[in-house]
Amino acid sequence: MIARGAATPAGAGRDPPGERGRLGGVNRRFAQVDVFAATPYLGNPVAVVLDAEGLATDRMQAFASWTNLSETTFVLPPTDPGADYRVRIFDPSSELPFAGHPTLGTCHAWLEAGGRPRDPDRIVQECGAGLVPIRRTADGLAFAAPPLTRSGPVDAAVVARLATVLGIDRAEIVDAQWAANGPNWIALLLPSAEAVLALRPGRVEVDLGVVGPYPPGGPYPPGGPAAFEVRAFFPKDGSTAEDPVTGSLNAALAGWLVATGRAELPYVASQGTVLGRAGRVHLSGNAGGIWVAGVTLTCVRGEVEL
Repeated sequence: MIARGAATPAGAGRDPPGERGRLGGVNRRFAQVDVFAATPYLGNPVAVVLDAEGLATDRMQAFASWTNLSETTFVLPPTDPGADYRVRIFDPSSELPFAGHPTLGTCHAWLEAGGRPRDPDRIVQECGAGLVPIRRTADGLAFAAPPLTRSGPVDAAVVARLATVLGIDRAEIVDAQWAANGPNWIALLLPSAEAVLALRPGRVEVDLGVVGPYPPGGPYPPGGPAAFEVRAFFPKDGSTAEDPVTGSLNAALAGWLVATGRAELPYVASQGTVLGRAGRVHLSGNAGGIWVAGVTLTCVRGEVEL
């Protein structure tokens, strides 16, 4: 699997996209897109393989493991007549039915590569979770938050265990909720953004999202005002990993926070601050439900041999 990017001199032995390469694979268009940040390399990257038709599942998984990004996606012709394209989403170890920043990053790469939606004002993505509407907004591409597959309160013993893992008192957890919408998130509300930023978790065993409000008037993280600070933790290789900016989690959190009167739409969530990122997730709503938007920027483009 060899990526061939823009640094390769023109005519230096590059095969046209779709032709057999020297490793026996097919050269396919490729992009790496930064999502949820207005400055390159301060968001959450997703690797996007275009022209993925004919690529075996195990080959997709192997490449996703090799990129070692939180997600890698593969664009295919749609099988549903209502969709503009189909995407398969992989993390380094498994396939996911849906994920937020890969949805926006894939749509960005598909449009940039010449994709033309049936409706210029509405792009429809087909994925494992079904059809996901996407639209262009002043805050970037936006996807419609998918319905929750699990919601409701979290068992008290589980909440107590999570407090221990996070190194905080149980009393510091204001509320807890299942917020599964593809990823099986447990969401925790802390009293403040400051408390969220102070977390130094031990080993988590679940997909865990933590949110806390900024006080009116700030102080805010660099990059401007935000209503909430969000962090996302998940188990990886026997330890705890943190996702820089997470669309699916923010989608689920928005529904919960609005329904419980803790937030009003529209609002902006900050994420990735502890990791040196400047993620900004724009949440809004209309009669169609909650929309999750963010800036998308192509940082790498070229070909990958698969």
